[in-house]
Amino acid sequence: MSILVVGTVAFDSIETPFGSAERVLGGSASYFAVAASFFSPVKIVGIIGQDFPEEYLTIFSGRGVDLEGLRREKGETFHWRGRYHEDLNVRDTVELHLNVLSGFVPHLPESYRDAEYVFLGNIDPDMQMEVLRQLRRMRLVACDTMDHWILNSGVALRKVLRKIETLVINDSEARLLSGEHNIVRAARAILKMGPKVVLIKRGEYGVLQFSDSSIFGTPAYPLEEVFDPTGAGDSFAGGFMGYLARSGDHSERGLRRSIVYGSVVASFTVEDFGLKRLTRLSLGEVEERYQRFLALTDFHT
Repeated sequence: MSILVVGTVAFDSIETPFGSAERVLGGSASYFAVAASFFSPVKIVGIIGQDFPEEYLTIFSGRGVDLEGLRREKGETFHWRGRYHEDLNVRDTVELHLNVLSGFVPHLPESYRDAEYVFLGNIDPDMQMEVLRQLRRMRLVACDTMDHWILNSGVALRKVLRKIETLVINDSEARLLSGEHNIVRAARAILKMGPKVVLIKRGEYGVLQFSDSSIFGTPAYPLEEVFDPTGAGDSFAGGFMGYLARSGDHSERGLRRSIVYGSVVASFTVEDFGLKRLTRLSLGEVEERYQRFLALTDFHT
């Protein structure tokens, strides 16, 4: 079962205490698409400029990602520059150039409109709603958001939340959206806004999943070295949605297994800058780490 992702395809320039990378392939749709492609075919909707190199497109095509919905326009590609602190959970945006992304209106090719699994990346809620209007038979729609949209487009975001099944959000954004400091109360408040499932990303502390009937928590996979956390959240979402689409199992057990696969894929992403680690990754490595993850969290033995 294929997945449609709508989001940013960008250049990222990254500085961390452990090194730096200049104008590497980034953006929410990029990380999501490559991560999900280990399990399911992916169709991508986004916009790039004339300066976007063919070698980056080859990364997508090499993973079998359908690029019919990726438009190239006159101008320059969206570019983000960020600097991480010693605590990699804290970062500063140094530069942000929207370029061709400014004024972008997502238009789905006809072949994309029957997509059943859809991920709305971290973009303007009005764009997210425009995508939903063009879809015909959605089975599962998940979306991401951020503090900027919560603060400045709250009304539009609430409309989107009433239309989706799963919200993927980090802990600080969950508190901001809900007005609740306690993360459990925050999740309960967000569930009342429309989503059936809320996945709260907690960085090095893992992921919490909330629904009306259950709570599930999983740690992050322990790593000796972390170089770049930029795409971890979108890689998690891609691994989660990719495995869920492949299995078709939306039961509580199926969701939990998909969350663990998402966590596993994200754990590889942070081992190098940008998408470098994912481009070298094999499904065999993913499965091996998945088994290690199971052993790590097994308390019955």
